[in-house]
Amino acid sequence: MTKKNQDATPDTFRRIFDFFNAPVMHVDCGQKCAPLNGGEPVCCDTSNAVPIMQVSEWKHLRSRSKMWRGFKPYDAATREIADSLNSTCKAVECQGARNCERDNRSLACRTFPFFPYITKEGEVLGLAHYWTFEDRCWVISNTRLVEQAFVDEFLKAYATLFADDPGEYKVFVDYSATMRRVFSRWNRPIPVIGPHLEYYLIKPKGAGMQTVSAKKLPSFPPFSSP
Repeated sequence: MTKKNQDATPDTFRRIFDFFNAPVMHVDCGQKCAPLNGGEPVCCDTSNAVPIMQVSEWKHLRSRSKMWRGFKPYDAATREIADSLNSTCKAVECQGARNCERDNRSLACRTFPFFPYITKEGEVLGLAHYWTFEDRCWVISNTRLVEQAFVDEFLKAYATLFADDPGEYKVFVDYSATMRRVFSRWNRPIPVIGPHLEYYLIKPKGAGMQTVSAKKLPSFPPFSSP
């Protein structure tokens, strides 16, 4: 029986990081988006996204590296982000892409721009993307290049996290439901990468799901044009 207040521990993240090292794709995607973001990869720039990690993950990474430090808000929006976190989470920042220690990346770094998509029935169907980054993340427009090894390790990582911390599973149940509402409002299908690199489109307003070829996957400006 699952303990009511079960949470991830530093050892949870140690075990995940021991096996989760596969790159998203065998392309340096940072070189694709950086020219449009002042030379810095979008996912390494706190002006695009403030990294959030569990305190237990922070403790584990701080025990093995000095790459991470607490995030210092620099405007009203980032202060609001930092102030909205509960006691189990922490806003952080690293030393930038040029000083990245790949073995000491956070879980969010290793998985970006994807999260585990969970159906209404509670099944982890595969990988969906954080849609607010469609205009900035080259990977989202080129998901056909995602590697099987990455998908395997991604799904194993979240299975490990959910087993230790059921609350994290609930977070992504809710986030997947939010994505369905947003995309239904936009009348857009949700693209999902399945466990074996099959591609799904979840139709809006509960109209079902179809399997499609890589050619049917969406791309977004500015990356929809060579």
